[in-house]
Order: sequence, then structure tokens, then C-alpha cells
Amino acid sequence: MAVRVRVLGRTDLGQAMDLLTAHPVDNLFVLSRVASQGIDRLRLGCDVYGAERDGELYALCHAGSNVVPIDADRVAIEQFAKKLGGRRVSSSIMGRADQVRPLWETLSRQFGTEWSKVRDLRPRQPLMVIDHEPLTESDPRVEQVTMADFDAYFDAAVAMYTEEVGISPLGAGGSYRGYVRSLIKQGRAWGIIENGKVLFKSDVGSAFGPYCQIQGVWLAPELRGKGVSIPAMSAVVRAVAEHHPVQSLYVNDFNTRARRLYQTVGFRTVGEFATVLY
Repeated sequence: MAVRVRVLGRTDLGQAMDLLTAHPVDNLFVLSRVASQGIDRLRLGCDVYGAERDGELYALCHAGSNVVPIDADRVAIEQFAKKLGGRRVSSSIMGRADQVRPLWETLSRQFGTEWSKVRDLRPRQPLMVIDHEPLTESDPRVEQVTMADFDAYFDAAVAMYTEEVGISPLGAGGSYRGYVRSLIKQGRAWGIIENGKVLFKSDVGSAFGPYCQIQGVWLAPELRGKGVSIPAMSAVVRAVAEHHPVQSLYVNDFNTRARRLYQTVGFRTVGEFATVLY
């Protein structure tokens, strides 16, 4: 049976949402974007490719600054790679490890160093979920961040990003500043702030219905190893659960301290992601 790959448009939204909501935790990044902005390029800001077999949509590829394959078998991966082409404009490939790695390998084979030369490869990132009360006590100092603390929170967000990704997020366009501002204005930023300094921070990134993904978890270096992060993370989970009772996150497999933190709070591993960074 031949597979046809094409750019999806607004008339494909229903089928795409059916596919995405079948595995909402796995697909949350793309699901949240498509649910809020639609699937056509003018609204979403990038193409979404769809793979069809006998007229039935069965796989997707979000082709923005983050390339995200979804439910892609080997045939779909080959076709998605051809559509992405030899001129890379994305800064990462991310998603389920069993699809990210084959897509990256296929792109590298087809187009060489444009895709094969990476800044960092993170092949194993446990995907973790909590859908119940945290197992630990909460730190009452954790509060929703407001614009009154924007500067301090922004500085902490830059420190977190630089430490995690390995490069600064600051650029001439100021997009990261706008992104952090939007998190705060949407009520998605949480932290411990004392005397104008952020001691702990965490954000809600993607969200759809009862599901959300926690990201940007960071603790001031001088507080690490002092028992602050567990009650702080527990407080975030309790607060966020009022709107999103199913919370997920993914973490590098080599970050044993972070994995132990999330396990202690009550997160369990349900899958594995991978990220290729350019």
C-alpha cells in the first residue's frame, strides 16, 4: 500500500487531532500547538506533514524550529526526511526516541552534515508522569510568579536555559524575553523568590485539557544538595494539578539527581524521548 505525504491544512484538523489525542502525553508539544492555533501554516507558523495510507492519516511530522515526528513508521520517516530536505532550518529534532533516532539517521544519510553534524545528541530521556498527589510535603514559599518579578525570573530562566542547553537563549530578536513574559502572563511560571532573587523556578510548557508538561526546573546553585528541590517541586505539582492533574516531563538519563528528585515526588517513567540539538 503506497504512502502519500503532504502538507496538512485546516480541513485535516479533525483527523490530526484524533491522531494526536490518542497518545496525549507523548504528543503534548504538537497537540497543544495544533489545538490552540490550528494546523495550517499561516496560523501555526510552520508546516505539518501528514502521511496517509489508503486515504487514512496515520503519522505526522511537525516541521518548525522543532522537528517532531509522530507515529511514524520506517516508510513515513523516509518520506518525511525527503520533505524536510537538505536545507535545515530547525534547531532540534525531538519526541519519542524510537522515531527521533531513525529520522535523524535518515536525514544524515540522505543529506550529510547539514543534519548529521549536531551540537548535542541526547538519545535517552525518560518521559515521566504524575497523576496523583505528590508523595512529599510542599514548600509553602512556592508561588505563581507575577510581572512584578519579571526581571529576576528572566535572569533565572536564562541561567537555566544556558545550563541545560549549553548556549545562551539571548538573541538580537528578543524572542526569549517575550517567551518568558508570556509564561508569566499566562500563569504558567512558579517559583520561590526572596529579596528579589529567584531561588527555585519551574514552568508549565505545553498544555491541553487535563495534561501539561513541566519544564524549566531550576534551583539556585548555592542551594543544591540542601533538600530544597523536593518540597519545591511537590508544591508546583499540587498547584498545577488544579488545572492539569496529569503532569509530565522528560529528563536526560544521565541526570541522576533530577531523576531521583522526580521519583521521590512521585513521578513514574512511562516512555523515552530523545533530542537532537543543532
